[in-house]
Amino acid sequence: MTDPAFLSREYNNRELFPDHPRHFARWAETSARARSTMTCYLDRAYGASPGETLDIFPSRKGDGSALLFIHGGYWRSLDKRDFSFLAPAWVDAGVSLVVVNYDLCPKVSIERIVQQMLAASVWLYRHAEQYGMDEDRLFVSGHSAGGQLAAMMLAALWPVMDRSLPRNLYKGGLAVSGVYDLRPLVDIDWLKGDLHLDEDAALRASPAFLPPATRAPLSLAVGGLESSEFKRQNALLAQRWKRVLREDISMPGADHFTVVDGLGDDASALFAGARRLMKLDQ
Repeated sequence: MTDPAFLSREYNNRELFPDHPRHFARWAETSARARSTMTCYLDRAYGASPGETLDIFPSRKGDGSALLFIHGGYWRSLDKRDFSFLAPAWVDAGVSLVVVNYDLCPKVSIERIVQQMLAASVWLYRHAEQYGMDEDRLFVSGHSAGGQLAAMMLAALWPVMDRSLPRNLYKGGLAVSGVYDLRPLVDIDWLKGDLHLDEDAALRASPAFLPPATRAPLSLAVGGLESSEFKRQNALLAQRWKRVLREDISMPGADHFTVVDGLGDDASALFAGARRLMKLDQ
């Protein structure tokens, strides 16, 4: 494929954007404030593993819409608690936010994490009404590794898992700065020890090579300052899934870490695009 040294540089966002610790610290601080000041249901278990939990920030207004957010971290780092800061803007907008965790590599494989997100989605569908959410108004979003996982949820054949589930369990998805063709990650030196990917496993977990399961719309975004590979990944899924593409949201001036801030800012283009996806402005 491409030169391994080039790929190693292009996918190493912590090296490309060395001020990432400042963003991580800010996320942690504002997330702790959100959890301490908002109504929330923390660490609800959707499975038996310690990593299989989610946090719910219910909105008492709106039409029952809910947004599941899947965090990034190359499937091997970060935690749902780092992203509670997204909740205030969504709850104020009348949308319940659900932030989900999963076990991390190398403890589990990426394929296992996909299975966990399937299980979390079914749990959310089954328990939505209990928390004031409409099971027919569920949407999925994710950043970085979470972008891949969000897209995989739109490729899921829900009735094959359980005949009582609807084909379009999610009514739409937003994938931000994701990796949709995992093959370039197979031989990256600082990733392969944790991800344990081979070509076959990478293909199975690549939404770019799977068809969307329904006509549920997909919106995409990537930061204008991101590497050429992340921009290529975004363009690849846009082309491969063009029949369901709602829009590719422009985020000029954003890097791989600051781009997700837009999902918690009701004045940002990303937030507005998510609202359009959910048909909240009609």
